[in-house]
Amino acid sequence: MIVKKSLSGLRTRRDLLKGASILGGGALAMPFLSRLAFADPVELNMLAWYGHAEPDVVAEFEAANNVKFKPKYYTGGDNMLGLIAQSPPGTFDVILSDAEYVQQLNAAGYIEKLDPADYPFDEFFPEFQHFPGHWQGNDLYSVITRFGFLGVAYNTEAITEKEASTYNVYWAEKLKGKVGHFDWHLPNLGQISLLGGNALPYDINAEAWSAVQEKTRSLRPQIGGFFDYGGTFSSLQNGQMLAMAGIGDWITGALEKGGAKVRTVIPEEGGLQFTESFSIGKGSQKADLAKKWIQYITSAKGQVKSANMVAYPCLIPNKKGWELLATETPAEAKRQGMLLNQSNVMDMIRNGRIKYRQLPVQQSLEDWNDFWSEYKGS
Repeated sequence: MIVKKSLSGLRTRRDLLKGASILGGGALAMPFLSRLAFADPVELNMLAWYGHAEPDVVAEFEAANNVKFKPKYYTGGDNMLGLIAQSPPGTFDVILSDAEYVQQLNAAGYIEKLDPADYPFDEFFPEFQHFPGHWQGNDLYSVITRFGFLGVAYNTEAITEKEASTYNVYWAEKLKGKVGHFDWHLPNLGQISLLGGNALPYDINAEAWSAVQEKTRSLRPQIGGFFDYGGTFSSLQNGQMLAMAGIGDWITGALEKGGAKVRTVIPEEGGLQFTESFSIGKGSQKADLAKKWIQYITSAKGQVKSANMVAYPCLIPNKKGWELLATETPAEAKRQGMLLNQSNVMDMIRNGRIKYRQLPVQQSLEDWNDFWSEYKGS
């Protein structure tokens, strides 16, 4: 009761000293306690895919640093760029983007240059220490935090793993009207490009691009809908869609852990890798705190939270994160294939089965986007 009273604003010097003494820190403890207990949290504005500022990921960091994240969520890199373009400089303190958009963010002056020495790249697998697009020469602009593979997502009660082991399953008669698209051109058209035998699915000439468009148009009668994150999640969960193009374990993994009969397989034609990274927004007034966040989420402890994100699980680039994941959530480490000293997901990257998702090389981004809009409207 005395502690409660002293914290409620006793006004005499004698009572104040008495209350501080009971707290065990003497008179000097009170100002320190007050700052921790009563200071308003610093607000950090985050632009990200859904889930990155939810309590399961950020609560520990918020509590330790007296921070409160204010998220703005988006779906797809084009949407992200539009949101930044419409916002005053300094609006977003931390920006999560897909790797292929980092160069555009940098070219537009939307993100700050980073000091590589501030981040634990020595703990990362070699493939992720100098990730394409995150650097310009020796200048760093974004730090990889997680990645995942895109393949054939399917209902295990309707489709066998063998059937799902090729993108051709999308054209199966039994799936007419039951194939969905995650509504973003890059992953979907990249998959069709892989099916067409293009070793570099985003670096294709005019003839190959025409073939991708023709093959995609032939899929249209099979399509039951185009879905955002929530729609993709629910349509697979309730069986409305039996297969989904353009996604991977980042959605089916969350559903599978909840008991849904869905899974993702990397087909014989290969899969795509999406890569997410954090940057500091240009003009942020809280750049030091934003840096501290990126350091946290790329540390072993933060990486475990990222891998286990409730919204959508992912693979992580930090080897020490893999070690901690195997200790804290061994079943999830095994499910996602993140166990050291045995066959794991890094093998698929190293043997060439996985291609990095990127922006079109020989066509413009507008060419792909315009075709996707035409396809959806057909």
